[in-house]
Amino acid sequence: MKHIPTSAEINSLFANSDPGTVWTKAAAILGRTSPGYDISLIKTVFDDVMSLFRGDYPGYSSIKTLYHDKSHTLDVFLCGVRLMHGVCLSGTRLNDEEMTLIMIAALMHDIGYSQMDGEEGGTGAQYTQTHVKRGIAFMKKYIAERQLPLNYATALEPMISGTDPALKFSRIDFPDERTRLLGQIVATADLTGQMADRTYLEKLLFLYLEFQEANFGNYQNMYDLLRQTNTFYGITREKLDGPLGRLYVNLSLHFNDVMGVENNYYLESIEKNIGYLSKVIALNEVEYLSMLKRGGIAEKSQALVVHL
Repeated sequence: MKHIPTSAEINSLFANSDPGTVWTKAAAILGRTSPGYDISLIKTVFDDVMSLFRGDYPGYSSIKTLYHDKSHTLDVFLCGVRLMHGVCLSGTRLNDEEMTLIMIAALMHDIGYSQMDGEEGGTGAQYTQTHVKRGIAFMKKYIAERQLPLNYATALEPMISGTDPALKFSRIDFPDERTRLLGQIVATADLTGQMADRTYLEKLLFLYLEFQEANFGNYQNMYDLLRQTNTFYGITREKLDGPLGRLYVNLSLHFNDVMGVENNYYLESIEKNIGYLSKVIALNEVEYLSMLKRGGIAEKSQALVVHL
């Protein structure tokens, strides 16, 4: 009899707060994608990025941003690994170096929110508009310090740039079409990974606080950001279906191979979030927070907004 995934199994796909659990999941998928893949290098990068979030990386304090946190990076990383698997199943094979580049870019795409020693003021959200460039600078330094191939940096710079919402993907200067494909995978994982998070709507309250700290955007309050998220979702779908080449459809191939069902659980989760969002913003500004109950995020965000 065919196994139908339970709600708990589906929900666990997006429970990515524990690095050890995420790494175990990713390693298993990499074994399916490329059985001979040497995981040692990407495990080192993974561990280094996690140490940066903890504040154990030399020369840096812990990453304090509440929306762009460790779980966000883990969401994007694991979504990227799943998407790589699906792309390979579609008939577009990725070699081991390309897989490594995708995973490094996913792990480092928001590393620019980190603060060097002496930069401890604020949470790091003040770098909202420059975090991608800061992340690229970190990546180049890291490549040199770890003595990784210099051509990695050449590919990774436009790949990481592809996650910058301020840049049009079509205008990013990729060295070749193959690297553009890798960038499409990373950018797709960034968008779908974060929006499928079961606490995505709650974490938008944290995103508002980041934007306030950065003096970025024209949002009047948290409610206004939630209201404008519908427009953001429309723009995101156009980006996913256009410049990013509808690569997200390949996630169905991954889930069919791993779970025996052709569902695209990422897209389903995103659509549930956006559907629930319509109910949230249908309420007035006094009542809407009563709909956002996961993770104690609403309460924490309200406590923090008082201090802005």
